[in-house]
Amino acid sequence: MELYIENLHKKYDDKTILDIPRLKIQEGKITGITGLNGSGKSTLLNIIGGIDKEFEGSIRYNGKLLNKEIATNMTYVFQKPYLFRRKVYDNIAYPLKLRKVNKDRIEKAVQEILERLEITDLVNKKGHKLSGGESQKVALARALIFEPKLLLLDEPTSNIDPESIKVLEREIVRFNKETNGTVLIVTHNLNQAKRICDDIIYLSFGRVGN
Repeated sequence: MELYIENLHKKYDDKTILDIPRLKIQEGKITGITGLNGSGKSTLLNIIGGIDKEFEGSIRYNGKLLNKEIATNMTYVFQKPYLFRRKVYDNIAYPLKLRKVNKDRIEKAVQEILERLEITDLVNKKGHKLSGGESQKVALARALIFEPKLLLLDEPTSNIDPESIKVLEREIVRFNKETNGTVLIVTHNLNQAKRICDDIIYLSFGRVGN
């Protein structure tokens, strides 16, 4: 999914949070959004994800404004993911059940994603009782399982252990290469952005820098 942002302005009271005249995010690429705290990274992601609707300007997704069809082909993984108070299996299977995929296909897909993210041992644990790293892996598995056209990630590897970071980064890159899905990742870690991203957007005081 290609994104084209034009004349984007976002304010809180009299403070300008975002001021982006034009920005193109290429389809099928992993694009990083980085910058100092307060630079507008998460706000931009929230606007793109349709969470924050209070802004001026336009965002086009493959040439169209946000609609129900576009929304069903994108997903968002938060820095602190919300998981259902159900088993990990049910959390991961949820997007496929929502799309009325048959039971056999769901079971196969869940098993595959559990293995890829190295969390098969968590399958029967309750989602709200997992550690930070475990929660992030399950949240990413839930996001990847239906192969979205646009994957939005807000600091998905912050405050988790190095081994979990490696797994998450590997699977984000694998998803991008195998499905050609567009990935937009907010990260304060410039080294991470350089490791896994094709393009990097630097935000400074709400503006795109060089």
